[in-house]
Amino acid sequence: MNSDVIVSCAVTGAADTASIHPDLPITPKQIADAAIEAARAGAAIAHCHVRDPETGKGVRDVALYREVVARIRESDVDVIINLTAGMGGDFVPDENDPAIAAEGSDMAGPLERLRHVEDLLPDICSLDCGSLNFGESVYISTPSMLRVMAARIKELGVKPELEVFDTGHLRFANRLVEDGLIADPPLYQICLGIPWGAPATIDAMTLGSRVTGFEGEIPTHAVVVPCTMRVAMIAASKCAHCESPTATRSMPISSATSSIARSRASSSACRSSMRKEMPSRGAPPLPNIRVA
Repeated sequence: MNSDVIVSCAVTGAADTASIHPDLPITPKQIADAAIEAARAGAAIAHCHVRDPETGKGVRDVALYREVVARIRESDVDVIINLTAGMGGDFVPDENDPAIAAEGSDMAGPLERLRHVEDLLPDICSLDCGSLNFGESVYISTPSMLRVMAARIKELGVKPELEVFDTGHLRFANRLVEDGLIADPPLYQICLGIPWGAPATIDAMTLGSRVTGFEGEIPTHAVVVPCTMRVAMIAASKCAHCESPTATRSMPISSATSSIARSRASSSACRSSMRKEMPSRGAPPLPNIRVA
């Protein structure tokens, strides 16, 4: 059994849940405070999205990310900051003309999705490794877009978290690694239970770990289980990185992270271990890769 569990807490997530959860962090201060609270409870990583303070909807505003990151870095907690880079791929087809983007769409090019990452250079940023039906809309990340993003993230010296929602995403993530676009060792995040990706089951989790090419104890593996704590606990016994699934549910963030974390000392050790795997910093010119 692997006792060095790394807990990652996504304090808001990307879904439109502000109307569902009365205590969902919305403002930059609330998001930063939630990340700090999670770190003090035992989380090694704070996975951050930002939201429009007026509407509560997810946005890509660099200024909001800047405030969140500044507040976390100015605090007295030692936590690895993971900024999402998944925003900018939402497409809702118009009912009368599917070629037209309807309300709720938010499409951006690959480098536009990384503006806040270039500006703030977090420890980690997510890289959603494929397109899928996401709820009632479509999330779009084409292979050519992902190659551009992966190359730029590598040049910036940020650790990409390879987010995969189904086995096809895992295959493409493996190809990015094989093509040298991802620095060793790779960090996978198997996202389970998202409609309409892989289900939150033990079988799906096991299959995902096999498709990555790793078996048993996986030192740079991540598992997200938003639907069942039972799967999260089993994942925690087999994988080194388990993301807290309850940030948008009724359980307080501190209780959610504490229920999975072995101890603060363990999380501190995991932070040190992960930072040894972080690539060196740098921000050279943009890579000469074109989107087809």
